Amino acid sequence: MRYLGDLEVLPFITEPGIFFEPDDTLSYDWVLSLNAAQASILKNIYLQTSDKNKTGIDSLETVIYKHFADNLDNATVERSVSFGKSIAEAIFEWSKSDGGHRGYLKNFDKEMVHPNRPGSWKPPLFAQSFSHHPLHPHWGENRTFVKKNDSLPHPAFIPYDTMPGSPYYQEFVQVYEKDLELTQEEKEAAVWWGDDPDVTFTPPGHSYYIATLAVEQKNPSLIQCAEVYAKTGMAVADAFIACWGWKYNYFSERANTFIPKYIDEEWESFWPDPPFPAFPSGHAIQAAAAATVLEDTFGKPFHFVDRAHEGRERDKVRNTDFVTREFKSFWEAAQETADSRFYGGIHTPQDNKVGLEEGVIIAQNILALDWKKSKS
Repeated sequence: MRYLGDLEVLPFITEPGIFFEPDDTLSYDWVLSLNAAQASILKNIYLQTSDKNKTGIDSLETVIYKHFADNLDNATVERSVSFGKSIAEAIFEWSKSDGGHRGYLKNFDKEMVHPNRPGSWKPPLFAQSFSHHPLHPHWGENRTFVKKNDSLPHPAFIPYDTMPGSPYYQEFVQVYEKDLELTQEEKEAAVWWGDDPDVTFTPPGHSYYIATLAVEQKNPSLIQCAEVYAKTGMAVADAFIACWGWKYNYFSERANTFIPKYIDEEWESFWPDPPFPAFPSGHAIQAAAAATVLEDTFGKPFHFVDRAHEGRERDKVRNTDFVTREFKSFWEAAQETADSRFYGGIHTPQDNKVGLEEGVIIAQNILALDWKKSKS
């Protein structure tokens, strides 16, 4: 198993002895290289997407190509495009061995035997997408970008206990009591950060959207933009791998299992359960990882308005509108992302607390890489 954290960032190395480094004696247009690389890898990764989406990728690539190639000589254009494609192909080939290649073809492992102990995850009756089998039980085995993120210690988990007043019991009492007093603003936060992949982008997609808002606002150089997206993507990816490893280690139940059995048999969460174990929160860990990276780049105070779901038809089931969110910092957005799952009855306080804490650690390991090319 090989990790990006074991390698220099530039020149790019795919295997020992194989370097992808531009010729210093020749000229390149890095926008054309990036354009070609992104188009190539998107079509490889999203092989299953519709022909309409593939045409959209081609159209955007063509528009950018024509805009930046017009005033350049053919040799520079061809060299730049070829270099970008070679990097994309190398990265894609490398990604095939990370454990998650074409993961959508193996969402559920129907042969896998899971724990059936008190407090273990059970298929919920009130579910976002119902399944008797939990989603991606092997995702935690995937290769991380940074070696340190593959050997993080397991976070502490409150021991199972159904005794009223016990720490475990109180975790679910807090979920139950919050549901009884949800404000309209808390309901709006719950639906805003739902990010159901059946109807919108995913939670990591939301983090990339926020990264884009920051890039658009600050307008950094091309290389700085690339670095922002690389750090965000790597941090979020490693966060999900670590999170899924812990989810299936603890295989913990959600409130929709515990509360009806021990607190209120008629209780139902505000937001439906996703089909996988609870601890820790995936929303929290990836949001914290992204926020930590973005704070490192753009600073802690950073005002932005999240309009990701602006204009969407109101959630009629929950009688709640999609209301734009305004934040003074990336961390404020990460905190609301985590809180939204508590408001929705999806996660207990410990799920979110640990998720936020571990997301910071994972991102710090990404930031600790040597991101500058050494003169040697």
